[in-house]
Amino acid sequence: MSDAHKIAVAIPKYGLVGGAEHFAAELTRRIALNPRYDIHVFANRWSSNSPRVTFHKVPVINFPKFLTTVSFAHFTKNKMTRMKFDLIHAHDRIFGADIYTMHGIPHRLWIHEVRKKNMSLNDHATEWAEKILIERSGCRRFISVSTLAQEKFLQAYNINAESTRVIHPGIDVETFRSLDRELCRREIRSLWGIGQADIVILFVSMNFDIKGLDPLMAAVAKTKLNCPEGKIRLLTVGKGEEKKYRRMAKSLGIDDDVIFAGVHREKLESIYMASDIFSILSKFDTFGITVLEAMAAALPVVVSGNVGAKDIVKQGINGFVIEDRTDIGAISEKIGLLLNREMRMRMGEAAYETAMNNSWEAVAKKYELIYDELLGRPS
Repeated sequence: MSDAHKIAVAIPKYGLVGGAEHFAAELTRRIALNPRYDIHVFANRWSSNSPRVTFHKVPVINFPKFLTTVSFAHFTKNKMTRMKFDLIHAHDRIFGADIYTMHGIPHRLWIHEVRKKNMSLNDHATEWAEKILIERSGCRRFISVSTLAQEKFLQAYNINAESTRVIHPGIDVETFRSLDRELCRREIRSLWGIGQADIVILFVSMNFDIKGLDPLMAAVAKTKLNCPEGKIRLLTVGKGEEKKYRRMAKSLGIDDDVIFAGVHREKLESIYMASDIFSILSKFDTFGITVLEAMAAALPVVVSGNVGAKDIVKQGINGFVIEDRTDIGAISEKIGLLLNREMRMRMGEAAYETAMNNSWEAVAKKYELIYDELLGRPS
């Protein structure tokens, strides 16, 4: 690999649980297949099946907590300085990079606007490291995972908009394509006593409140009143304040129609394949990978305007975007349209095509174009 460009990739936890960690691993593994690049990952912990990637252990000081991000940035810089790299790609806050993939939104906005909290010492330290990378390190490209995230980024930092890009996360379409839909429908539906003719609306989340289970349940109740002839089931997968939502379901008169399935990571792809409609009505979601997963299973989607994945939703083609997540009538209306099998099938096929265009291979090619642009070589 003597003629290959030497690329450094930085992320504290590579390939472990988490959206950024998964993104970095899936992307890097595919880029490493290109013999034009010699990939080196700098991480504190990693899980990898990438034989073409060289790993470098970066120490992290976890106590006191405010040193966690800063120490990773510091030790990463020290290690990289001792080695010569043609390009540095950061997936987290470090003290210098050529490309920064911003998997969330600026830290201060996340704390104030989403979490509705005051900045702690740890938050200030995290923001300080972020500012160094964005404003003082000479970083040349800033990649956001959605237009929504990009807008927040430009709101927080005075940088040239031309240096920013939006590249959505990818999806492993083959995982879904290898599944037998009818077998999944039989097995998953029998597991929770769901009829084969029932219309299943799927909700997947590890935080019921933020991801919008409240308005979805209210909309399902309204839809059932307007369409009493159809059997609608709401399948919730993940975890949240289950007792609270069971009481809510009972007060809405849909307690027999809402299924709280719990966490089922090993069955999740099959659960998507066994469902008919997917909905997530988040208060805020930088992207929302579950939307892309649902599309890979050929499900039409109903999302709020606060979900970054709305970028890939074509209104009335592969799903619906509800700009006002509190408008229960609008949500119910869109669900009602999708009770029509012909429309549901047509939109599901379009959703699948969208997922095909957002494969990890396609994402890797977009990043390779940026690598080559910054390296000053033709692609």
